Amino acid sequence: MADQLHLNAFVFPAGHHEAAWRHPSTQPERIHDADYFHQLARTAEDAAFDAVFVADIPALTSNVAYNAVGGLEPITLLASIAAATSRIGLIATASTTYYEPYNLARLFASLDHLSKGRAGWNVVTTVSEVVAANYGLDVHPDPTDRYARASEFLDVVTKLWDGWDEDAIVLDRATGRFADIERIHPADHTGPLFHVRGPLDVPRPPQGRPVLVQAGASNQGRSFAARFAEAIFTAHQRLVDGQAFYADIKDRATRFGRAPSEIVILPGICPFIGDTDTAARELEREFNELTVPEYGLRLLEQLTGVRLCEAALDKPVPQELFHDAGDVTDNARSRLQVVAGIVQRERPTVRRLLHRLAGARGHLAVTGTAEQVADTIEEWFRNGAADGFNVMPPFYPGGLELFASRVVPLLRERGLFRAEYTGSTLREHLGLSRPRSRFANEAHVTAAGA
Repeated sequence: MADQLHLNAFVFPAGHHEAAWRHPSTQPERIHDADYFHQLARTAEDAAFDAVFVADIPALTSNVAYNAVGGLEPITLLASIAAATSRIGLIATASTTYYEPYNLARLFASLDHLSKGRAGWNVVTTVSEVVAANYGLDVHPDPTDRYARASEFLDVVTKLWDGWDEDAIVLDRATGRFADIERIHPADHTGPLFHVRGPLDVPRPPQGRPVLVQAGASNQGRSFAARFAEAIFTAHQRLVDGQAFYADIKDRATRFGRAPSEIVILPGICPFIGDTDTAARELEREFNELTVPEYGLRLLEQLTGVRLCEAALDKPVPQELFHDAGDVTDNARSRLQVVAGIVQRERPTVRRLLHRLAGARGHLAVTGTAEQVADTIEEWFRNGAADGFNVMPPFYPGGLELFASRVVPLLRERGLFRAEYTGSTLREHLGLSRPRSRFANEAHVTAAGA
């Protein structure tokens, strides 16, 4: 367990509640305005959050009819945020299925340079099948093929990031030599899926490599994360489930020869905060009453493959919708399992389930006072379920401002969270070491052998 909590602000246009854009406290007219995102990032930075995180699906989904979705490209957005901030980390989602290694390695190396070492990459293989047609594919690749590509993709990208030795730039004005080409190494990668010569046209990133983040919770996703990830975003409803995931990932990391401390585990938390428990629940009710049932029913259909009609809203959720959710030993559909657990434990009506998912999409939802939110965070942190949290305010900008002004001071009083930044890079915020270049390792081995 880490000595202190880590907190990310998961930036989602108007807020994580699906009806946030309809509430008068939000500003949906600003969700394509750089100044809006600068404001959110500065709020998180003023509270000494580790990072802001931007998710991405490179397609316009059908739910745009009922929600303020359709986002700015995340690496471009974070480059803009980098210029408006100075310390907070910048984590962008990008797909190994729909990028090429050289292009993505160059983009993240550039972001790391421009931000002076604050870049992180949320590595995804992309679940959404609608993306394929945007990239000239007739069929979205299956999970096994996507993870095979992702593994080789990571190998290529790290070779490219490591291509320039730390002292490759000599900057010798007297002789006219800018760089020592003997200290710049081509990737020369030839594999089943990629043939990439390299090297990059930018030096090694300030962090050595941008921080690698992953969010898959299936068995394949867990193994991939345990091998590569330095931070993991995950979703759990109960402490016991968080503890099981935490222990499993740390154990898998050990089997890959990694120290458990090399991976920071960050479940999502969606807090509705009020002066009293009653006020918080009233605020949540206001948002839930603004939901459009058609929107939630579409999402439930995407998850289960079964279409329910609005006439079923006040009937119990059919148990058979989740017959193929699997269990902890067969969790290929991990988010379906999370929702299945809610249904099995709570036996909700369809309307109640849609409201449960409206704010957090299966992540932990906490409704109450700042003290109650802080209590939940402390319980998970002290009991081996989390190294910190991916904070998912139900509405922006006010939800983040409430968390920063009310919950963060309580966490500091309890000795759980920093009062100010002690480092300048995302790796330093997360307590992660700067990775040694593979080419430096090879040179060391060669010299030792000689």
